[in-house]
Amino acid sequence: MCEKTPAEALQERLCMKNDHFMTAHADELAAADAFCDGYKAFLQKAKTERECNRAVIAAAESRGFVPFDPFGSYQSGDKVYADNRGKSVILCVFGKKSVAEGVRIVASHIDSPRLDLKPTPLYEDTELAYFKTHYYGGIRKYQWAAIPLSLHGVFIKKDGTAVPVSLGEEPGEPQFVVTDLLPHLAKEQSKRTLSDGIRGEELNLVIGSRPFKSDKGSELVKLNILSLLEEKYGIDESDFISAELEAVPAFEVRDIGFDRSLIGGYGHDDRVCAYPAMEALFSLEAPEHTAVVVLADKEEIGSDGNTGLASSFFRYFVEDLADMQGVKARHVLHNSDCLSADVTAAFDPTFPQVYDKMNTSFVNHGVSIAKYTGSRGKGGASDANAEFLGKVRAILDNADVHWQIGEMGKVDEGGGGTVALYLANLDVNVLDLGVPVLSMHAPFELVAKTDVYSTYRACDAFFKS
Repeated sequence: MCEKTPAEALQERLCMKNDHFMTAHADELAAADAFCDGYKAFLQKAKTERECNRAVIAAAESRGFVPFDPFGSYQSGDKVYADNRGKSVILCVFGKKSVAEGVRIVASHIDSPRLDLKPTPLYEDTELAYFKTHYYGGIRKYQWAAIPLSLHGVFIKKDGTAVPVSLGEEPGEPQFVVTDLLPHLAKEQSKRTLSDGIRGEELNLVIGSRPFKSDKGSELVKLNILSLLEEKYGIDESDFISAELEAVPAFEVRDIGFDRSLIGGYGHDDRVCAYPAMEALFSLEAPEHTAVVVLADKEEIGSDGNTGLASSFFRYFVEDLADMQGVKARHVLHNSDCLSADVTAAFDPTFPQVYDKMNTSFVNHGVSIAKYTGSRGKGGASDANAEFLGKVRAILDNADVHWQIGEMGKVDEGGGGTVALYLANLDVNVLDLGVPVLSMHAPFELVAKTDVYSTYRACDAFFKS
């Protein structure tokens, strides 16, 4: 073997590396693939925030977690969860140290971009029945036309009865679709800008075309749909007013590529960080610091509302922890550390012009740290302090976690936000960290299995630090 030149030796000692996972962690490849089998099953069955909430609680209960009692008493190693209205959830494993010394928090979100049904959605036009929708989150609207969609959610009837809906996922079930123009007649539509190619009021779901028997009357296709809905769900048209119904892509979660190195599916943002955080917490028995996972709703629309992290539900949970141990919540929060686990943009060589290649994240290069997110002049970012970033670096390196650092594209190209600022506003140390994603916010996103596994390893190391 040739000896290194002085320059090579100096480069090895001084220059930062950003290597492929296989360079240093090839021996963990089987573990990464095995971990992602569980993640793929989770992603397939949890396509909405409500479904994700139920899946997380079921998984937690199977591992000994019980509902949190704010008036109870807990010991090191006790495991609890707090369900917030069926749409967000907090998981907690009590540690050996007083919460006055701070807790370890990983916060993710479990909502994803989608098409919500409007309060009065059902109509008929030219003997076709439709649902009108209102898109949720930052979507590229043209991507949602001419793809199979399933319907998920719940009707809440006037008597309070909840009627769950999940239709279009199982073999043989009907699906739904937003139509688009054929190219032969799309001359004028093609003159629109890409962002305007399909407009919000054109995102209407085709739901049927057969009239009610052969009766006389108007809107018989709509009537037939209402008859079928009454038969299947026991609802009438007014029950849509108190319903939350979401149209999401009906695609199956699949391995992508000849080497099966990638996972394709809907909702990676942000369940691809929520799942590793949850699994890392499940592996804890009696950590030094109390460990908490927050899985929140509404991030895609600004985290507002009582199930989003801009609300007080997490702060109230910490206040309850503090009261149990006779300390002040503000001291707990001030001494706490948090990873805001959310996805980031992966470098896409098809569109290199929007990335700063020196400050971007790459597929298969591990979990990605972002000192700040936001847009342009760091608007909407918490911008972690260097001291905390240094602390997290050390935790990851000491645990031999494969990681990288990057930004969400070039400075003036746009950007994006996470829940980090809402935790930082509570006086918590917060750093963004997560999985790089290709085609983020599309109906079918891509992530690398090694990056998902690296995120799990990062959360595990953080909780045990």
